[in-house]
Amino acid sequence: MALWIDVSVTQHRLKLYNASQLLKTYPIAVGKILTPTPTGEYLIVNKELNPGGPYGARWMGLSKPHYGIHGTNDPSSIGKDVSQGCIRMYNKDVIELFSLVNVGTHVWIHK
Repeated sequence: MALWIDVSVTQHRLKLYNASQLLKTYPIAVGKILTPTPTGEYLIVNKELNPGGPYGARWMGLSKPHYGIHGTNDPSSIGKDVSQGCIRMYNKDVIELFSLVNVGTHVWIHK
């Protein structure tokens, strides 16, 4: 499978594709005005189970240092511009995504 992730900052949506086929869509939270989510093309460079605290149930680090896709300890934040630039997901969603993607998966973040 040629899995890749599309993140729309303005729509608060993360989509998982296999080549051109949409597999899943998840609601997300993104960075606030002062700490925006960086746009561009990145790779997942590491994965961590149960990082704890504000990172929720899973962490997937991006090739932009200090940024990642992770769960949350504040589910009410999903759908908002509230993070330090990371992409937050509901824990149940990030657990599912974590199980589907590998280190090296491409992530495209755009407005």
